[in-house]
Amino acid sequence: MFDSKQDRSKVGLSVATAERPAHAPADHPRIPPEKVGILLANLGTPDNYDYWSMRRYLNEFLSDKRVIDYSAWVWQPILQLVVLTKRPFASGEAYKSIWNHEAGESPLMTITRSQTIKVREALEASFGNEVVVDFCMRYGSPSTKSKVREMVDKGCRKILFFPLYPQYSGTTSATANDHFFRALMEEKWQPQVRTVPAYFDNPVYVDALASSVERAYAALEHKPDVLVCSYHGVPTRYLTEGDPYHCQCLKTTRLLKERLGWADDRITTTFQSRFGPEEWLQPYTVEEVARLAEHGKKRIAVIAPAFSADCIETLEEINEEIRESFEEAGGEEFTYIPCLNDDEAHIRALCEVIRTHLRGWVD
Repeated sequence: MFDSKQDRSKVGLSVATAERPAHAPADHPRIPPEKVGILLANLGTPDNYDYWSMRRYLNEFLSDKRVIDYSAWVWQPILQLVVLTKRPFASGEAYKSIWNHEAGESPLMTITRSQTIKVREALEASFGNEVVVDFCMRYGSPSTKSKVREMVDKGCRKILFFPLYPQYSGTTSATANDHFFRALMEEKWQPQVRTVPAYFDNPVYVDALASSVERAYAALEHKPDVLVCSYHGVPTRYLTEGDPYHCQCLKTTRLLKERLGWADDRITTTFQSRFGPEEWLQPYTVEEVARLAEHGKKRIAVIAPAFSADCIETLEEINEEIRESFEEAGGEEFTYIPCLNDDEAHIRALCEVIRTHLRGWVD
């Protein structure tokens, strides 16, 4: 339930400062002072890169009906007997190549924790001890359920739930919200809640993206011919069924282009991380970078605006597999621009979004 002794001591402090309500009988339970919780949520990460850790994580992820919406009687035999027999080995090797061995965790965990600490410091500077800031993962640990329970124990009668996905998709934002609401179902005294919507068109977020591009370009001797904005893909069918993700990705690229003051031919939108036999959103990043190289674009940069933190899809897939595709097709200079991570401009953007949605709850 708790991630550290420090977390346990914080809950203990809340219990120690709890008081009985005025006019309550002597045997009434003590209640901690009322606070507002801000719960950041990211995708998740395996506990390790060994076979069984990877299998547990992939089983939870790929069993999510928001992610793979095939009928269970069709999908589960394929998942259990085929996918989870082989894929944990390949995914484990990929995770091993980017693992934070010093901390004993994935980069996503390291970065999300750092983001949370910086957001907490910024919000506590504004609101003092009125707020409690923490993070959870949709898959793996720390679980959403455990963090909701901790916040309630600490006296959070209001919780702002913030999925860290700039663009909305049923496969990301919605499943995170689903899991949050399921956690609330187990609370005797449910807190008042709000969820943060997609923030892809927030000017502070777009400015943070643009600043990261400008810094990366300023450090290069030769400017890239094209900036490739690579977003995580979803099946094309999801778009026709009403998911706005594709449209929000295209708008993110357009807003970034306008903020940078660039012509249309200097930036493009692609999609990565295909899975299964269905057609996914196109163009596919791995194919598009090769096409660019074959058509004379020998220097490119790649950025991943759909990811709030670097992870397996950016550090391994983009910086290894997609780089290799570009270079094998004749590309000469490949630059990966890291996610916004815990950059100060990103923290300011996240705090701006949070403050907007805290209005009426804290002053």
